[in-house]
Amino acid sequence: MKIVVVTGGSRGIGAAVALKCARRGMGVILTYNSNTKAAEEVASAITVEGGNAVALKLDVTDVASFPAFSEAVRSALRATWDRGGIDGLVNNGGFGLYNPIATVTEAEFDGLFNVHLKGPFFLTQALLPLINDGGQVVNVTSATVRVATAGVAPYASFKGGLEVLTRYMAKEFGDRGIRANSVAPGAIRTELGGGLTAEFEAMLASQTALGRVGESEEVGSVIASLLSDENRWINAQSIEVAGGYVI
Repeated sequence: MKIVVVTGGSRGIGAAVALKCARRGMGVILTYNSNTKAAEEVASAITVEGGNAVALKLDVTDVASFPAFSEAVRSALRATWDRGGIDGLVNNGGFGLYNPIATVTEAEFDGLFNVHLKGPFFLTQALLPLINDGGQVVNVTSATVRVATAGVAPYASFKGGLEVLTRYMAKEFGDRGIRANSVAPGAIRTELGGGLTAEFEAMLASQTALGRVGESEEVGSVIASLLSDENRWINAQSIEVAGGYVI
């Protein structure tokens, strides 16, 4: 059995990843920041379907908490699966901000940097000793790295940095057989940034070849597939899951 850690697993894409991984027979450690109830509901849904899941609290912007979180993961592995390591890490947790460059504050800039680039960097570093040889890291980025969208410059910039970091992870972790890939969702119906208004959704759908926005489950399926052995020769890649957004 593979065991994976999914950050931001209490809702949206993270919850979909957790459920899709569990349906493939993986054990799941999902994290949440403040929404304990939602995280427990995802873990319960996995259990009801016959899987195993543990929900752990984690603030991905608090680097100082990562050693304690690593120990919490070790404890959960021993208690739930009698295992000492994980097979996958999905760096997914984050939030959006829609402000033009002219009005973004330093605090907003730093907040996005901490959650989308600094956090994944140091969390991966902290959990690297726990990732089994032959495991994988999947970093969730964004189609806004490829397509400039007004109002998301800091978010897209740090997601772009995470995409570059992914290639360096693949390079540096390769001697242990650990793969690293990034998945870039396009317009997805989630709560990120407050969710999509009907008008905004219609505009995004009109810019997508398939004529609609995507669902979290469609991204979750791709990430769960990457974490499986069937795609073990995919490495150092950025895979856009966007239905043909602005092509």
